[in-house]
Formats: sequence, structure tokens, C-alpha cells
Amino acid sequence: MPALDPHERPPEHIRDVYKKYQKMKSRDLEKDPALVDLERVIHTDLDAKLRVVDEWDPQRLTATFRRFGGDHDHEDPGATFHTSKLPVYEHQDMPGLLIIPSLLPPEIQRSLLSRLLHRDLAQPSHLTNIHTHYDISYPPRASSFFSLPPISSATVAEPIDPAVHKPLDVSQLLNKKMRWMTLGGQYDWTAKRYPDAAPPSFPSDVKDVLEDVFAETKAEAAIVNLYSPGDTLSVHRDVAESSNTGLISVSMGCDAIFIIGTSAESAPTPDGATNDGRSPPKKGKVLAIRLRSGSAVYMSGTSRFAWHGVPQIVPGTCPPHLESWPAGEHVGDNEYEAWRGWMTSKRINVNVRQMFD
Repeated sequence: MPALDPHERPPEHIRDVYKKYQKMKSRDLEKDPALVDLERVIHTDLDAKLRVVDEWDPQRLTATFRRFGGDHDHEDPGATFHTSKLPVYEHQDMPGLLIIPSLLPPEIQRSLLSRLLHRDLAQPSHLTNIHTHYDISYPPRASSFFSLPPISSATVAEPIDPAVHKPLDVSQLLNKKMRWMTLGGQYDWTAKRYPDAAPPSFPSDVKDVLEDVFAETKAEAAIVNLYSPGDTLSVHRDVAESSNTGLISVSMGCDAIFIIGTSAESAPTPDGATNDGRSPPKKGKVLAIRLRSGSAVYMSGTSRFAWHGVPQIVPGTCPPHLESWPAGEHVGDNEYEAWRGWMTSKRINVNVRQMFD
């Protein structure tokens, strides 16, 4: 893999596109012709630069999702999750970036959310952004933070330095402060590297479903991001891994605007020519993509080390099948009823990578 500086600043032309979409209103996103929106493409003519590069077998996907299991309250062992071939798109300006709309069926989205945010978030071995400044009181074994009533004023996170931070109750923790959790390899955001110590095990059921779908990548480390409208992810490159296999990214909840771009292919000299003096420099490419709930992108090939970020979470776009989560679809039908509607203003993204060749 190339030697890339994790502290390098992104190119100006990518930052400019990021700022554009950070400021753009929801109504303008709907009309923006530069925004790649596969939901819009499905009902209109295909963008000239978009092409279908593969069609995934619905029987294979259904078998994979059956093994993973849907929401246990509604699970149908004979369910067919995909009834037709699932198109995989690639854009001419970003070779190797695969876009798969509607990959995860609603049942699988609910089940994946439950395993990540009930089970895995309640495991102390999975570090979060909270650990930097707080000591967390975890719920009893096999329980969830969502088992605690949101009106409780009991402290669940004590500040390491009380002079700097205040204690957090569960509502503050889950509604405002919890931003990310790591699975498997515990990435150090400050040092921008993985620790030398052996990482905790990657959750086997999540690992299996991801590796079944994206066979080229081993799920060894993941960052689970929890976004709300107003949150962003600054432009960066994922360069800490010693493997150049593709990155997996799946989204659930509110829509996100995803920016991905490349640097100029060659640096210009003062006279405007490239360093070889034979041709003008080629400007790097930038794509803005609207990612809806259940969609996935796979960053492989030349897109693997591309700059990328999230300038906007689009408010009011959580799909109906997730609006009630973590409560059930019917009022009063499970222990998380007090948290009904938590997902209406959230986007959960799971970004998975292979650390080693």
C-alpha cells in the first residue's frame, strides 16, 4: 500500500465541495444535479457516468441474511429478503467505488442495530469516544444501556477530571455524547494508529454477514459512528491499515451526504504544466453521494485511499421501519418502549476494514 500521511490536509477542491454540501438545505439537495442519488436514478434515466458493474444473486443474499437472522419479533425463517438481482453501481469518476443501494432489508437493519447498540455497546472491551474523559458504569451482563429509563438522573459516566467535565446520565450519554464505538482493532484517533496489543474479538455474527457479502475483505476492525443532524465527519483518508483490501461502509437511519475525492494526479509547475512539461495537470475528482438507510459503499481499487467525509446528515429522513427503534413496531410490545423514536434523528454507520494482509 502507498505510504500516506494520516495528518495531511485534504486538497482545497475537496474541501470546497464538502463546504458546499455542509451548507445546503434539504430542499436544495433534492434538486441538485451534481448529487449522486441512486434512489433518484432508479426512477429516471441512469446518469451517463454511472454504470452497473455487477448484479448480486438474490438467493445468495437471502441465505446470508437468514443465517444472520432478522428482528426476532418478526423473523420468518422462510423469508426471501431479495427477490431480484441487486445492482452494484460504479461511477466513472471514482473507479473501484462500488455503491449498493438497498443492500440491507428492513429486518436486517433492525437486527444489526440491536446487536451493535444493545449487545456490543454494553461490552467494556469496545472503546468509545466517551472513554477519553469518563469512566463508564456498564449495565448488568446481557443488558443494554437502553434498558435504563431515559428519565433516570442516575450517573452512568463519571468524569475523569470533574473540573473539566460533568457527570452524564443515560439520556445525555445516548442522545448527545456517544459518537462512536470501535469493534475488533481499537483505532486510536489521536495517534491515528492501531495499538500494538491484541484487539478484542470482532463480533462473530456481524463479521460473518459482512464477509459473506463482501468476500474480499476480512472484518478485523470497525468504527460504528452515531450521527445526529448537525453532526459531520471531516474529510480524511483511512491509511492506518497495512492492507489495501476494500473498506466496507453500511448505513442505517437518516440519509447522509457522503463526499469522496482524489488529489490532482500530478503537481503543476509555475507555468501551469505538469512536472513532465508535456501536458496540463489533471484536477482530482470529487463525488457527492446521498446514502440512504440500508445502502452500502465499498471503497476498493483506486478509491481505497481516497479522501472522504460526511458534511451533512439530512434531518427528517429516517425510514418508517426504523422510526420506532429500539422499541417494537407496535406500542408497548418490548422493554425499550421508553426510547421509542430514538432513531428518528440518528444515522448509524458501520465502517469496516481489514488491518493486515
